[in-house]
Amino acid sequence: MPRVVANQSAVSQPATHPPEALLAFHRSLPGYAPTPLVPLDSLAAELGVEKVWLKDETQRIGLPSFKIMGASWAVAAAIARHLTLDSLDLGSLRASLSGSGVQLCAATDGNHGRAVARMARLLGVPCRIFVPAGLAEDRIASIASEGAEVVRGTHTYDPTVMEAADWAASERALLIQDTSWSGYEEVPRQIVLGYDTILREVDDELRLRGFGTPTLVMAQAGVGSFASAVVAHYGSGDDRPQFVSIEPDSADCVAASIQEGLPTEAAGNLDSIMAGLNCGVVSELAWPILRDGLGAAVTIDDDGAREGMRELAQAGVSAGECSGAAVGGLRLLLSDARWRERLGITSESCVLVFATEGVTEPSTYTSIVGGELGAGIRGH
Repeated sequence: MPRVVANQSAVSQPATHPPEALLAFHRSLPGYAPTPLVPLDSLAAELGVEKVWLKDETQRIGLPSFKIMGASWAVAAAIARHLTLDSLDLGSLRASLSGSGVQLCAATDGNHGRAVARMARLLGVPCRIFVPAGLAEDRIASIASEGAEVVRGTHTYDPTVMEAADWAASERALLIQDTSWSGYEEVPRQIVLGYDTILREVDDELRLRGFGTPTLVMAQAGVGSFASAVVAHYGSGDDRPQFVSIEPDSADCVAASIQEGLPTEAAGNLDSIMAGLNCGVVSELAWPILRDGLGAAVTIDDDGAREGMRELAQAGVSAGECSGAAVGGLRLLLSDARWRERLGITSESCVLVFATEGVTEPSTYTSIVGGELGAGIRGH
């Protein structure tokens, strides 16, 4: 059932300062350009706030998701560490990999795995991607289109991650996973760092438009890595934004953990249409940041995500189910006067949300939104 969970453990924490090399690396990737910051004025008027800004990640470096920003940096950092290289330049990395025997591996619900596979293709190395049972064929085909070997699992996401980790250890492959556990922290840490470029782009665009830091920032949470990157970028405290996570009510590991005050596995069946958020266990690295930084955690049902997709389509943004969750979660939160007061939301407030994926399942998209996907619509 959709709900809002208050966080009683929030404390002030400083903002992080990722290395300058991060932005330079992303700018060097083929096809890099800042993604749009789209004003959702109709939604802002409906919710009684000054602005709702949507960071549109439906097309990022030729892929329909923000995930390439974390995966690309983590892959480069992992290879440089593995081969003891000083340069993170893509050309230098590719040259050094020739004859090295390096191969990449990851588990995924779709977008992260495709991003890792894209990096493997750019660098000319083999890649194996493990996917959980029931993953949509559209998502599997998109991963395979990058040249990766796709291994279909028989379990949900979290056991599939462990299957990938076991295979990587046995084959001495580089595991590029966007969640962490005891003994596996460095790659997920670099993935979270990689997401900071997205937030720097938001800062630059808001500054150009004459706006300051948002009042409220809402971020989708699967294992919590992206949401933790958002909190870490701004830091938390009296002069910082309020932060709220969004996840499916059937995969609510962050909300459950916030409610219990310690990492807690989701009780649901992890079968939401929001495939990229169907995670049952919060990342160990993300948890302390979310525990200390979130003001609340929102869970929504599939109908809320569907309605959000339809609203984004009306705004000219063709986006998938995880993106629809941003609108659904925001509407659920701000429809409650008690939460508006608790979070300090007024008619002068500015809100930032994220369209984290484009249309990754075209047949499902048209059944939800209707009509045909237009070539002129962002996210196609």
